[in-house]
Amino acid sequence: MAKYIYEHKNWTSFTLQDKAINSIFGEVRLMQGKIIGQMNGLGFSAKEEATLTALTLDVVKSSEIEGELLNYNQVRSSIARRLGINTAGLVASNRHIEGVVEMMLDATQRHNLPLTAKRLFGWHAALFPTGYSGPYKLEVGKYRTGKMQVVSGAIGKEKVHYEAVDPKLVKPEMDKFLDWFNNDNSLDLVLKAAIAHFWFIIIHPFDDGNGRIGRAITDMLLARAEGSGERFYSMSSQILIERKRYYEILQKVQHSAGDITEWLMWFLNCLKNAMLATENTTQKVLRKAAFWKLHERTPINERQRMMLNKLFDGFEGKLQTSKWAKITKTSTDTALRDIKDLIEKGILQQTNEGGRSVNYEWAD
Repeated sequence: MAKYIYEHKNWTSFTLQDKAINSIFGEVRLMQGKIIGQMNGLGFSAKEEATLTALTLDVVKSSEIEGELLNYNQVRSSIARRLGINTAGLVASNRHIEGVVEMMLDATQRHNLPLTAKRLFGWHAALFPTGYSGPYKLEVGKYRTGKMQVVSGAIGKEKVHYEAVDPKLVKPEMDKFLDWFNNDNSLDLVLKAAIAHFWFIIIHPFDDGNGRIGRAITDMLLARAEGSGERFYSMSSQILIERKRYYEILQKVQHSAGDITEWLMWFLNCLKNAMLATENTTQKVLRKAAFWKLHERTPINERQRMMLNKLFDGFEGKLQTSKWAKITKTSTDTALRDIKDLIEKGILQQTNEGGRSVNYEWAD
């Protein structure tokens, strides 16, 4: 069996091949600047909306990577409440969601504060408010004291994917990691985010929750790299899409002798893809903002406003009078009046499809 990276002497003196990563690194930094520029061109509320969406996705998708599904609206409401963003229809959320949100916001909104063991223990405790992960009792809010293996397969036929640092070494390794995190300013912060993620995952300091905390650490450094707690893209959403490759690369590079170029290449490409996905979302936000600016003096009632916003945010299926009535909780007569009014104002039009039910869409 090949040695694990941490079994090498001075294993944290990571090496990387500059030539290999220079071009993708340049692209990522350019795109970051472009997205921030686009977002600063938006009005305050559109920018707030974009941040709320990105943070919500980050929390939901980071948990989904671990196979846990959180309620999107509960997460969104929890973040909106904590950031003081006024959004309609806030819903209550449970202790667990509040804890995950608390960790994420602490990492991104207070990104300039030092990362300490105490702070990490707070995040860990917030992730596991009951002290359990499923049926398993955890050591919460402290480093693990037991061995840690990542395994898969049936009992008796387990396959060990990874054996983490010995429990006796967790504290000294984490002390070294935190010292580097807080005091080494020699690296570009995007590269630092990539290295911090890998380094933390290799130590695997907690009983459970290492992936989510590792991704929060990444987000903290990316927020630092952009000098802002406003988030406009979600790295975790993209990691979820590339999950298979994420684990493959981690597994491969955990056996390296210190060269982590392959991990950095994957990380930077993943970050680039996350930002590309955001460009599409940004275009939607920009279109929505431009539309409401154009129609700021057009008389539009609350039902119409709600339905038009739904159309902007990706309406499922076709828009019909019956759906309008159902969503706005009105009669079909009222729904039809609302729609006809918007057709007269040149906002909606009837589609050209035949068939019994009439559909509506944006007028060009």
